[in-house]
Amino acid sequence: MTQSAPDRPTLAGALRHATGLGLARLDVHMLLLHALGRSPHDRAWLLAHEGDALDDATQTGFETALQRRLRGEPLAYITGHQEFYGLVLQVDRRVLCPRADTETLVDWALDLLPPAARVLDLGTGSGAIALAIKHQRPDVQMHARDFSADALAVAQANAQQLGLDVEFSQGSWLAGLSGLFDTIVSNPPYIAAADPHLAALTHEPLQALASGADGLDDLRIIIRQASACLKHGGWLLLEHGYDQAQAVCDLLRGAGFTAVQSRPDLAGIARCSGGRWPGRGLTETAT
Repeated sequence: MTQSAPDRPTLAGALRHATGLGLARLDVHMLLLHALGRSPHDRAWLLAHEGDALDDATQTGFETALQRRLRGEPLAYITGHQEFYGLVLQVDRRVLCPRADTETLVDWALDLLPPAARVLDLGTGSGAIALAIKHQRPDVQMHARDFSADALAVAQANAQQLGLDVEFSQGSWLAGLSGLFDTIVSNPPYIAAADPHLAALTHEPLQALASGADGLDDLRIIIRQASACLKHGGWLLLEHGYDQAQAVCDLLRGAGFTAVQSRPDLAGIARCSGGRWPGRGLTETAT
């Protein structure tokens, strides 16, 4: 039976109901704004209109979104977008949801890039890293690669929507790539196949998360292949798990990289590690 206008729930009532289910307040605000068809930046609007009544369609959409979130589905999949490095990216189940920790990798790359650098993003997924770098440094020649055609479709759509010129290709890590790059960046799968944390990530594509018994299989391949695709003095920068910095640094040194080091994320955890491919006149000093 359709409610009469005076009996319709208000925005304030809908918010109280949703927070009472145990969801984070920010998530509830984002879901309600999405149901209302408003920008995720309109939280102040919600407060100013908390007495407004919800129509049937908005209420139904909000309830459906709440149930999806309660089942553990990422907020970004429900709303269809995720903010990363100041860019709003379209995301869905074909790609991982970009995480704030990965901005550490972008920051590091931007610190190192020479003018008009040629940069490669491996396992680009939604295109988050490649598009953030290109947006900050329009002068770079940005190439993004992924094995998944579905992921590439998402990344290409994001590049088109944002008006950023990025070259895309499909392939397995560095196999078959031609030319040399100043910097290679990657956020590859790095979770061990038996890691219990995977149980909480069932909504996201497994092939973009897990990588062998110790989580390092894909990192090993990238480190082994990178020397053939880097200019002398070029950098390989990799995101990895919270406890993998030492192992990744050992792999980099074992492959001949110099100036091997790690960078912490905002929580102080060594989130990324990288090294420089040696060339004439280069030293072991960190940058």
